[in-house]
Amino acid sequence: MSQSILDLVKRAHLALDPHRAIESIVEMSPLVSTNRVFRLSFEHGNDRVAKVSSYGSFVHFKQDHERIEQLIRELRYTRFSQFLAPVVLGPDGKIFFYREPGIWVVFYEKVPFYDFLPPRLSEGEIVAFGRELAEFHLASERASERIPPTWKTLGSDIALLFERANDPSFLEARGLRSEDAKLIRHHAEVFLENAEAIGYHSLPKIPVLVDWNIGNFSVGFDGDGFKFFSRWDYDWFRIEPRILDFYFCSRVVRDEGDQSTFSYLSSTLFEPRFIRFLKSYHATSPLIEAELRFMLEAYRFFILNYVLLEGPHFFRPSHCARLSREAVEIYLPELDKISAEPLIEAILV
Repeated sequence: MSQSILDLVKRAHLALDPHRAIESIVEMSPLVSTNRVFRLSFEHGNDRVAKVSSYGSFVHFKQDHERIEQLIRELRYTRFSQFLAPVVLGPDGKIFFYREPGIWVVFYEKVPFYDFLPPRLSEGEIVAFGRELAEFHLASERASERIPPTWKTLGSDIALLFERANDPSFLEARGLRSEDAKLIRHHAEVFLENAEAIGYHSLPKIPVLVDWNIGNFSVGFDGDGFKFFSRWDYDWFRIEPRILDFYFCSRVVRDEGDQSTFSYLSSTLFEPRFIRFLKSYHATSPLIEAELRFMLEAYRFFILNYVLLEGPHFFRPSHCARLSREAVEIYLPELDKISAEPLIEAILV
């Protein structure tokens, strides 16, 4: 790990808790993200995790964590009271943030983990995943009645992308050509038009975690099923329709299983295994037609925002260039050829 980042983490924790000496620091950063993650150990246990980020806006980062901390408090009387890793508070009872120019640090209490899902889920595990996410969403929906929205919205992100898509430096950072800008702006407009027509503004908005990568949460197996045990990654937190969580769920249950080399194809949304997941979810928390139609727009938003708009700030350079090219050559063009009708027929008809 670079000494400058290591020193930053030490300064941050000294500002948080000057009387608690760090015994060791181990980096646990993902191989994809530009965020840096460290486990801090102390003489008397109770490890903490430090996240160092320069991704996006500190204002949004701060507001997201304030909402996350409020969600954790609202879940305290539910079966998910211990599920989410707590954000560390400062002496004033507010979330502790340490900030230096262009970079900032937040701490989490390290939560225990139990079992991890296998690279390829069994039929019973797919059913359990659908049921567990539905129950977590129901608890989050009840909690959301007391959690205000964030300033960061799907519309604000898409509007920003639309404005930046013609900037030569924007395209150069993503390895894109000037002719790709027209395609990006077209899909930004299509997203806004389709979301409006589907009824996005009337869909309930709840806290969603978006990235359900199997390395981001642990479970407790129960026969051929499981229950959620702990979750510790909040990189893509949103207060938006619950459907934003579903694309990553389709990747978790896909037939080929978890892969070290990854792409973001839409085909996982139509696999029989994902349909099985949706049916299990629907049995616990019924879906409506507008939500199923919005699933393709949520996928479009993921490609436009996380891959194209924010890609250089989040993905490491080698991943960013490849995913950006795939976005304009494969992911977005494929959206013109698919429809939500198979999902609607499978779940509602």
